[in-house]
Amino acid sequence: MKFSRAIFLLIIVTHAFLTLSYAAHPLITDDAGTQGKGKFLFELNGQTSFDKTNSPDDTGANASAKSREMEIKTGLTYGVIDNVDAILTIPYQWKRTEVNDATASDVNGVADISMEVKWRFFEKDGLSLAIKPGITLPAGDKDKYLGTGRATGTLYFITTKDVDPWAFHLNLGYKRNENTLDEREDIWHASLAGEFKLMKNLKLVANIGAERNTDKSSDTNPAFLLGGFIYSIRENMDVDFGVKMGLNETEKDYTFLAGMALRF
Repeated sequence: MKFSRAIFLLIIVTHAFLTLSYAAHPLITDDAGTQGKGKFLFELNGQTSFDKTNSPDDTGANASAKSREMEIKTGLTYGVIDNVDAILTIPYQWKRTEVNDATASDVNGVADISMEVKWRFFEKDGLSLAIKPGITLPAGDKDKYLGTGRATGTLYFITTKDVDPWAFHLNLGYKRNENTLDEREDIWHASLAGEFKLMKNLKLVANIGAERNTDKSSDTNPAFLLGGFIYSIRENMDVDFGVKMGLNETEKDYTFLAGMALRF
């Protein structure tokens, strides 16, 4: 890693550790909870994914491709009112691909920035419903495949059901994937997550889901299975870890996720 990259990473990590927050990481599926009026959430989450594929090259010979991606996300959430949150997320990514053990690409940089609003419009008897519209801004370099090159829009419908010691979350979403990369523009998402409170400060979590493939040449939609835990060091401070596995060839083989959070 070059010195400038290391300094950039240090700034991100230092800033996040000063103002960390709570999130349902490592789950991909969001919950319907909000922060409450005047409260902040600032999260630091990281992940590393590995993938390997084998396919014929231009000469007909079998080519082996390996890819590794790393991402650090910092996100600031503010409780506008008790049931409405405003969310800003800034990701930084590293991507490296090797073909037949030779480096084919090695890029890094800020990816597309997202802004979202979560509105919990119903809550009764442990059942909560919310919607989360959002946009992404084309901050990532499209030539390095760190962004789409255009602003995109998203809308998620979120359901949470609490049945102590269990909690279940369902997400149904749509993304208008405007892009300059010749990708599909209409993308759906569906995922289901569960939490089990094993003890006062430890939750076991699981997640399954799928999303429409952005690659127009493939009709196989990426699907995943995830397992992990969330541990509360103290009332307002959590750490988490998870492993995400691809259920088909279009999803990354393995992704390791870790995060740290403080509520304030």
